[in-house]
Amino acid sequence: MWWLDLDLASKEWLRENLRTIELPETVKRGIFDAGGAGSLTDADWDFIETQSEFVD
Repeated sequence: MWWLDLDLASKEWLRENLRTIELPETVKRGIFDAGGAGSLTDADWDFIETQSEFVD
């Protein structure tokens, strides 16, 4: 799961800006570099909203 390899600043931004449509380039790049697609699905947002703090 890419979340585990995502940098802390991007994780915090995503938690503070849940379900935003436009991601900053730095966050997109962080997701891509961590092994994600660079964009987020509804399932990704659900995970960030409900479970992301448990796996950090």
